[in-house]
Amino acid sequence: MMYPFMTLNDDTEITHSEMKPDGSVKVYIETPDEKYCFRHATCWLPEYKWEDVFHFSEQDIQKFQNIIESTAHLIIEFSQEGGFQGAANL
Repeated sequence: MMYPFMTLNDDTEITHSEMKPDGSVKVYIETPDEKYCFRHATCWLPEYKWEDVFHFSEQDIQKFQNIIESTAHLIIEFSQEGGFQGAANL
């Protein structure tokens, strides 16, 4: 299951998984794109391991890295509570 986390001004969506048994959390990023339909990438917490990067530049990935680093504590908490709505009891 993937949970919505954040939408950036350029319509980039950041979602995350539930926490896996090994303590990892998948963070998935996708941006609508006229040419490619969607550009996307996956970052695994807590290692910040990037994979499956499709048509994002190194600069893009660094921007996403900074966003994820600054919010990782929330992502990890929400991943254990059923996403933001679960954590907020909505």
